[in-house]
Amino acid sequence: MTQKTRDESNQVPPRAAEIVREYGPFAGSDSVAGVTHDGRHVWAATGSRLVAFDPESGETERTIEVACDAGTAFDGKYLYQIAEARIDKIDPATGDIVASIPAPGHGSDSGMAWAEGSLWVGQHRDRKIHQIDPATGRILRTIESNRFVTGVTWVDGELWHGTWEGDESEVRRIDPDSGMVLERLKMPPGVNVSGLESDGADLFYCGGGGTGKVRAVRRPKRGAA
Repeated sequence: MTQKTRDESNQVPPRAAEIVREYGPFAGSDSVAGVTHDGRHVWAATGSRLVAFDPESGETERTIEVACDAGTAFDGKYLYQIAEARIDKIDPATGDIVASIPAPGHGSDSGMAWAEGSLWVGQHRDRKIHQIDPATGRILRTIESNRFVTGVTWVDGELWHGTWEGDESEVRRIDPDSGMVLERLKMPPGVNVSGLESDGADLFYCGGGGTGKVRAVRRPKRGAA
């Protein structure tokens, strides 16, 4: 991407993110590093365990003891979890790790999402998102961002990612071909995004880093001002 394109992408005016609910902190944990949604539960990666909670009641319904220090994804059957320099494939029914592949950032990976048969893995300080083969870890393509990437999600063909630099965080929609920023949702000062997942409808679930919380943020309707 050219520097001109990077500069132009910054001209998209932000709107205030609408936080509709907070969950956590969860018992036995003080941070959230990744988030995914399985159609019923929200899963939060809390460092040493995955916590599944009901987004309606907020109650924790399951935990899986597993290394989980970055992004989390769900393919409709299995969970995928970044654990340092690898990505573990986990059977949520048993908690067993059924396969592992190398993470593309070799330990500098952040958010992760599942879409169209691939995993999409954020590279925090490299400001990139890699599409990878979930069976081998091979990088299929790379999308550049102009901010640190701390969470990734696809919804209705739109690519969104979280940012966190200094004390500022946003949820951004970017063009998956050029990386140009198309939409910006600005979080309140001190409210950070450490993981990101859509519920497939009108909410994003955002990890809250060292607060140990997950926040539900309203996804803007297409064409909304």
